[in-house]
Amino acid sequence: MHRHDRAELFRTRLAARLALTGMSRSALARAAGVDRSTIAQLLAGDETRLPNAHLAAECAEALGVSADWLLGLSDRPESAAEVLSANFRMATAQRTPADEQIIAWHQEAAGHKIRHVPASLPDILKTEAVLEWEYGAFLNKTPQQAHGAMRETFEWLRAPGSDYEICVSTDKLRSLVNGEGYWEGLDRDVRAAQVEFMVERCTGLYPSLRLYLYDSKKVYSAPVSIFGRLLAAVYVGQFYLVYRDSKQVSALTEHFDALVRDSEVEARNAGRVIREMFEQA
Repeated sequence: MHRHDRAELFRTRLAARLALTGMSRSALARAAGVDRSTIAQLLAGDETRLPNAHLAAECAEALGVSADWLLGLSDRPESAAEVLSANFRMATAQRTPADEQIIAWHQEAAGHKIRHVPASLPDILKTEAVLEWEYGAFLNKTPQQAHGAMRETFEWLRAPGSDYEICVSTDKLRSLVNGEGYWEGLDRDVRAAQVEFMVERCTGLYPSLRLYLYDSKKVYSAPVSIFGRLLAAVYVGQFYLVYRDSKQVSALTEHFDALVRDSEVEARNAGRVIREMFEQA
């Protein structure tokens, strides 16, 4: 931006904020620690001078806005801390399929595309037996709650216009197939039923639900869920990092879409590949 244009924008925003707050020039001058004539010069129609950083900061603090906004470096009048507070927060994660927060976000995003990278396997693709096995670690939740939550999500997927994309690493599927790592101790018959259930849902719900398989040695993703353009939540364990700023949501959406592009198995082939993986184990 040309210096003259920036000075004019500063003058316009300074005058607008003075009018909005009802603060007088004298009061602003006292708050900023300068003479009234200095404020008058900043507001003069033929003035092309910009204030120094200290004066800009003092005026911004007195008027309850950010110096970046007064100087035309930002379109948001809030301070950086206020912008962060409005567009980023931490939400408690219950780490269960019946997580009320996740269900609420699904409801909020009705009609929007949902993108999801699960921490293990997608809850919507788990059998009741697997949910019951997992729920052995949760004292304050019951398998019945998980079943109800999954039925709600399943009904959502069957509604017209539903669009759900999931990316899972092949390493996580191999762990299930071989009963290793997270899945150690889960009976083979239960794992076999789980694999077949995933195959059936990937086939039956396609294209409303699309599962892509990627190689975590080539690309990586933390667990993340993106609810249309509304919000994105990154799972870090005890908390979700929740983003609502459009640029942040867009950046995480681009990350997810890159996972889809780099996936080794496309959604239309996911069911067949998962079954072959189990048969060859």
